[in-house]
Amino acid sequence: MQPGTDQWGQPQPQAAPQPQYGQPPQQLIMGQPQAAQPVVGMGMPGMGVPATSATTALVLSILSIFCGGICLAIPGLIIANQAIAITDQYPGHPDAGSAKAAKIISWIVIGLTLVGILLYAVLGVALFASSGEF
Repeated sequence: MQPGTDQWGQPQPQAAPQPQYGQPPQQLIMGQPQAAQPVVGMGMPGMGVPATSATTALVLSILSIFCGGICLAIPGLIIANQAIAITDQYPGHPDAGSAKAAKIISWIVIGLTLVGILLYAVLGVALFASSGEF
């Protein structure tokens, strides 16, 4: 017979540890697995945070760098602003950083696109003026 087992080989119940000050005693139930309790959200107990589309805005903004340009950056900016409006109401919201990053990337892509359009316009006017034929 092994230590900690009864005559049939089953584990003997162990005494629960003494509870700490201010904590209720925990019951140890043999034969059932212990599962971690899910975390509901941040802030006050029982209060969750609303979902945002910050990830969608970030994906659109990053895609606008490589393909789509201003056509994807503008919707990404709109969705990011909506997500920021939600995350500003809940300090410590987990999507706040993603929404701000999407907004920054969208503005950079929009600015670079406008600079590119302006550059093409200036080069077009310069080329037309240098040809000498009006």
